[in-house]
Amino acid sequence: MRSKLFVPGSRPELFSKALNSEADAISIDLEDAVVEDRKAQARTQVGDWLQNPQRPTTHQLIIVRVNAMDTPHFAQDVAAVVRPGLDILNLPKPDSADAVREAAQAIARAEKANGVMQPVRILLNIESPKALRQAAALAQADPRVMGLQVGLGDLFEPLGIDRREVAAVQQVLLAVRMAAGEAGIDAYDGAFANVRDADGFLAEAQMARRLGLSGKSCIHPSQIALANQAFRPTDAEISHAIKVVETAAQYKASGQGAYLVDGHMIDAPFLLRAQNIVSLARRLSILPPH
Repeated sequence: MRSKLFVPGSRPELFSKALNSEADAISIDLEDAVVEDRKAQARTQVGDWLQNPQRPTTHQLIIVRVNAMDTPHFAQDVAAVVRPGLDILNLPKPDSADAVREAAQAIARAEKANGVMQPVRILLNIESPKALRQAAALAQADPRVMGLQVGLGDLFEPLGIDRREVAAVQQVLLAVRMAAGEAGIDAYDGAFANVRDADGFLAEAQMARRLGLSGKSCIHPSQIALANQAFRPTDAEISHAIKVVETAAQYKASGQGAYLVDGHMIDAPFLLRAQNIVSLARRLSILPPH
């Protein structure tokens, strides 16, 4: 999921339109993008759209960000949007591992009530000091958790931390990636608010990829191509990865676990990364499937 396009939950005319974009996922937002007195209407519109048999089919992941668990909207949001066709529920401001498990139980009840056969996964936002401190525990709280997503606006602004302070951004991204890695799941970069600063968005996305994150949120369609570019393996990386995988197969028969490829020592961790790059390239249709 290199790119995830936010769509306000109060703008149903944009839902299907977003499916025509090049984003890997669309994220319909019932939280920050919807004012308080329109939240009930928005959740109904999202639920109706998910159930609409005329809704376009798509290869994109469909995500809905619900309101936080400490609001009066959470339970109704889950009951309305956990429908066939929803892939991921984005949970903002998780407070504890127990809260994540409670959210997973709410999803399970909604799946049963609404006839959902494919389990809905959970994407957790890390956007408070407490969540950052507990990120590893949150990531491992329930098997439905598929990823952690950084929320730098919510994390930095109340604390007076400059959003452009690269050292602070790097520290948070790395901490979240390590927490996700401990759980064996992916980590994702969050939004970049200045839509006009394409260079700033691209630089931050490239930094996130160097730190091992898998994608970035987009709040405007103009950011999609930048995210897809940043999180696409380069041709050189793909070429080297293929060579590593092919060389590993040659050495496997001899029982040799370490060897050189283009002057670089390769052993199990490097082979795993190469295999992941080849797998991603195939998913992106850069390489043939076999």
